[in-house]
Amino acid sequence: MNMRASLLKAGLFTAILFSCIITASAQDAKELYSTATGFIRDGDYANAILVLNQALQQEPDNIDVKKQLGFAYYLQGDMNKAKSTVEPLLNKKEADEQTFQIAGNIYQSRQEWKTAQKLYEKALRRFPESGELYNDNGQLLMFLKIFEGGMGSYLKGIEKAPNYSGNYYSAVKAYAYMNNPVWIIIYGEIFVNLESYTARTAEVRTLLLDAYKTLYNDPSLLNKAIEQENEQKGKKKMADFAAAFKASMGKQISVVMAGIDPETLIMLRTRFLLDWYSYAGEHYPYALFDYQRTLLKQGMFEAYNQWMFGPVANQPAYRAWTTMHKTEYDTFLQYQRNHPLRLRQDEYYNDNKFTLVR
Repeated sequence: MNMRASLLKAGLFTAILFSCIITASAQDAKELYSTATGFIRDGDYANAILVLNQALQQEPDNIDVKKQLGFAYYLQGDMNKAKSTVEPLLNKKEADEQTFQIAGNIYQSRQEWKTAQKLYEKALRRFPESGELYNDNGQLLMFLKIFEGGMGSYLKGIEKAPNYSGNYYSAVKAYAYMNNPVWIIIYGEIFVNLESYTARTAEVRTLLLDAYKTLYNDPSLLNKAIEQENEQKGKKKMADFAAAFKASMGKQISVVMAGIDPETLIMLRTRFLLDWYSYAGEHYPYALFDYQRTLLKQGMFEAYNQWMFGPVANQPAYRAWTTMHKTEYDTFLQYQRNHPLRLRQDEYYNDNKFTLVR
């Protein structure tokens, strides 16, 4: 009886000891992964690879460690090792969106364009809501000069993941090349709200301001949209979103006859909102315009427009305005931090016209 009890105790001790070893090993691998991630952030890819290989010694089947190792090889420029590390992960059920993104980058670096295309098609079937994958796929198609497919991928990404900024940026750049100011204005403003403080933000702010100028370069196009809207009102029909937007903007042309700057845009956009919600807003609910109207009602629309356009329109004038209206501007910034623009899933509009006009 005593011997049996001793054996049971020994077995229990062994089990506890084995469990502790496993826990310690897992913890060590986790710490090594964290250390390697720090090396990657610092650009020290050789040390990241060394540490990640040590982590794999402890957990040979850890897919996160393998994925990070493949990424480190990719960043280091060793595409052969990057491919051999990441490729086996793609058929595993644990492979996430990031795994496919890394693999796509590796294939493109190796100029394996068809393989990359097939990879993104597979990835999007598996992750049909991934804004990042739609953006990566669109960029590849654009590079391959499959422009309609690339643009379609960006727009599908906007539809499926409306709060991911990357597809708005890519679409704005493409629409700038197509000289299509309507969608630059709409998607550009959304992008600046979603990604407010990066190098890309200043670029899009400039495109956005220029798009307003382009929109009013040919009043005949706006007048045509107004006529179309009037005809459809009589028939109790509604123009498409882009046509309705142009019609509402066209009615405000007198505001910008002396030029476009943040001050005239405040008046222009205020009148646009009043007109939009008198008719088109009922047919086309849109979070962007609701956000603008909320700021208008709460007395922060001027500060918002200065924040949106001032930095690229006229830096000295912008700094002077924020200095003279510091309390007002700080109130808006605080509100913006607490109430950022959030797009709604069921509100996707686009005319899907990708014609190059210049």
